[in-house]
Amino acid sequence: MSDAGLHTLTGAYALHALPEPERREFERHLGDCAACSVEVLEFSETATRLALAVSAAPSRELRERVLREIATVRQEPPPGGRRTRPGATGQHGAGRTRRWPAFALAASLAAAAAFGGVAAWQNQVAQDARQEARAAQEANTRLVQVLAAPDAKSRSGTLEDGATGTVVVSESQDRAVFLASGLAEAPGGKVYQLWFDDGGTMRSAGLMRASGDSPTTYATLLDGPVDGATGMGVTVEPAGGSAQPTSAPLALMSLPA
Repeated sequence: MSDAGLHTLTGAYALHALPEPERREFERHLGDCAACSVEVLEFSETATRLALAVSAAPSRELRERVLREIATVRQEPPPGGRRTRPGATGQHGAGRTRRWPAFALAASLAAAAAFGGVAAWQNQVAQDARQEARAAQEANTRLVQVLAAPDAKSRSGTLEDGATGTVVVSESQDRAVFLASGLAEAPGGKVYQLWFDDGGTMRSAGLMRASGDSPTTYATLLDGPVDGATGMGVTVEPAGGSAQPTSAPLALMSLPA
């Protein structure tokens, strides 16, 4: 999808209404687009206010009055419809005219209860979207801080199919960033996952995120501190990532000293 198209998905993303492939693509875009991040936050806050506005519980007095009147309020017949004779008790009698209002009021109560549940769900969705947008903004800010750190050091290497990768480490911030260019999108149902090499033990460092400029360009802040790791690697894993590598690494690189 083009960048212009991605800019139009902020509202749907804030309500968790995007299909999974579009959600992942939009989140990659979100990490590099401050305008969309702000718009997602605004949509989320608006959705939260709307949800709270419609989820107010009715008063106890109103509920009791509705329940009392269910069996006493007469249902008006439709225009031109057949009218009930006074005192009739058959199929078209008073019993039927009383059942209809009971049904209508019960349906209204059920709809109100369901609407309250939807409102609560919308509120939770809005909160989740706001947290995700803030997390993306924070990660983007930390990524820039690592790249701009006075003590930032980098090391580059070759990945598969001619792609290149560069790892940047800031000792003062104890964080690392991985940049890749020319790397094809992961196969369907798969993701690229990063790892810290702690003396031969691989520690998950999160999933790679494509930048907003190109689906073959990646810029990712590795999850967690460097914490003495001596290297890093990239593998292809099932969607959502793995606790330990399940495939041969596309690359293994030593961290710059």
